[in-house]
Amino acid sequence: MPPLGGDAPGLLLAAAGVAAAIGVHAAVPAVPKLTAAVVLGMAAAHLPGLRPVVRGVARPGLSLAGKRLMRLGIVLLGLKLSLGDVLGLGWATVAMVLAVVAATFTGTLWLGRRLGLPGDQPLLVATGYSICGASAIGAVSQAAGSDEEDVASSVALVTLCGTLAIAVLPLLQQPLGLGDVEFGRWVGASVHDVGQVVATAQSGGAGALREAVLVKLMRVVLLAPLVAGVAVAVRRQARWVKGRAADAGTEAEGGAEGGAGSAKAGARPPIVPLFVAGFLAMIVLRTTGVLPERALGLAGDAQELLLAAALFGLGSAVHLPTMIRTGGRIALLGLASWVVVAGVSYAGVLVTT
Repeated sequence: MPPLGGDAPGLLLAAAGVAAAIGVHAAVPAVPKLTAAVVLGMAAAHLPGLRPVVRGVARPGLSLAGKRLMRLGIVLLGLKLSLGDVLGLGWATVAMVLAVVAATFTGTLWLGRRLGLPGDQPLLVATGYSICGASAIGAVSQAAGSDEEDVASSVALVTLCGTLAIAVLPLLQQPLGLGDVEFGRWVGASVHDVGQVVATAQSGGAGALREAVLVKLMRVVLLAPLVAGVAVAVRRQARWVKGRAADAGTEAEGGAEGGAGSAKAGARPPIVPLFVAGFLAMIVLRTTGVLPERALGLAGDAQELLLAAALFGLGSAVHLPTMIRTGGRIALLGLASWVVVAGVSYAGVLVTT
């Protein structure tokens, strides 16, 4: 890792991006801070004046923000969850959320591979749509050892679709015949990022907002087993690549056949990464009730700032010419996944309420 001095320019730029995102949210409350942070990061990477800085002296610090600060933000995200709140939804709702996540993840992953999207994009987009947007993409990318460009492209797509949901879903509440509670649960089960869920559900009133947040946080709980599953898959791939290399009699041949997978295999990630263990520990801590509301509020503010800085860093890694080359395919995947998650969630809400 570069020395702290080398990280400082990028971290300062990320801090400026967070401040700008807060300003955008204050001016336009419907735009969540995290969404603004991603967009501002993308803009910084393509503005003629900032582009050389983003790609040069600031790159180490921005990459550090996208990885390390993302992990810290995910750990603090656990303090938003209480096992009592989740179980209070009832087993029917829990089963509905499980079905939505499973259908969205497997369907998106399958379609992304059929469309021939490069690298880990199918896995990352599937994760973002099914769990919790950019935060989930960041967590799974850490376990999978994904390329920064794949992470940035996936975050950009999921952020765009989640932002569109803020405007589109409230318009569908009445045509679909959803009361406030049903609308809130539909939003919580189908919209990607927590901030986007809040921005979308608040149009339905306090009851809709409460249900949306609870259902959404139930999806967030599933982040830990998903990351563990990805880590197990990477370990299995590592053993497969090593076996092929041994059969061929040379590590070089194994590297040629394994490609990027062999590089990831060398990392040998733990089955439960440390930041995921921290996330689970924070859920337990919140459930005990020992933390005062003030502490939880401060932790929530810190979590949002950390994730905003991380998402600015990820947004700055987006390379639009590369996205344009696969733009049609990745846009099709995003649209199809949106239809799947919204459709399955709607059916689930009708069945369980």
